[in-house]
Amino acid sequence: MSLLRGTRKLLLAAGLAGCGAAAAVLLSGLNAESDGFKTRAANVIQNHFNDYSYTGNLMNSVHKWDNNWDKRDPFSLVKPISGSFRVSEKDENNYNEKLEKAKAVATRHLILIRHGQYNLSGETDNLRKLTPLGRDQAYHVGIRLKDLALPYTRIIQSTMTRATETAQIISQHLPNIPVDSCNFIREGSPIQPDPPVHHWRPEQKFFEDGARIEAAFRKYFHRADPQQKKDSYEIMVCHANVIRYFVCRALQFPPEAWLRFSLHNCSLTWIAIRPSGRVTVYTVGDIGHVPPNKMTTS
Repeated sequence: MSLLRGTRKLLLAAGLAGCGAAAAVLLSGLNAESDGFKTRAANVIQNHFNDYSYTGNLMNSVHKWDNNWDKRDPFSLVKPISGSFRVSEKDENNYNEKLEKAKAVATRHLILIRHGQYNLSGETDNLRKLTPLGRDQAYHVGIRLKDLALPYTRIIQSTMTRATETAQIISQHLPNIPVDSCNFIREGSPIQPDPPVHHWRPEQKFFEDGARIEAAFRKYFHRADPQQKKDSYEIMVCHANVIRYFVCRALQFPPEAWLRFSLHNCSLTWIAIRPSGRVTVYTVGDIGHVPPNKMTTS
């Protein structure tokens, strides 16, 4: 009993930390010498705390939000006041006016659509066309976008066949929305995933594709221009790897995590970028518009 009383604090710490491993060490060592298994348990708990930069009663994430992630924070766009420590009221007013003019006022909404199911056996991109099921999936997501009745600005489509075919079907439901094509959002391998995949892939693939997909992120993901006064809604029809990478980057999660989740064909992912630079993800991989018997991931 004295042994159990002596380890009560360690058990409590293990439970509060959510550290099942530490609890297991404690319980497995009830018949061992007190100092030995207490030390082992304490080490496990300490390692758990270290993973979360434990300080006091708070566990803080190592990575903090970067307010200037898109390099459009007004304070980074307007030259600071220089000169003496005493700033004139006129200079201060001019600086504040420039800051106000550099601030975004509208929210940019990016609605990312994965293409429909396509012919996986095609040897070239031209032969990787949508299957009949893939066309039906595109029809349903087109209806979904139409029913949302948002003031869409444009449709941006990947230049790969399966994406352009999907965008064409969507456009039939949104006939007055202009369509732009972009090579940057073609499918690829954005970055070596963590945990790694089992099949081998040359580093050159990540090196080339990663630069292109990162360039696409920087091109399309940013707060609104100060001259934009109304919220905008852009539809981007592209690919699963690209969308997953965009989600990780937009939320400032480790981009290596892009392969940890999956997306259905013609699923909808909705990301909003606020004037402050804050990012809100409304949904990832929403597939409720596709009947269950027509849902696929490849």
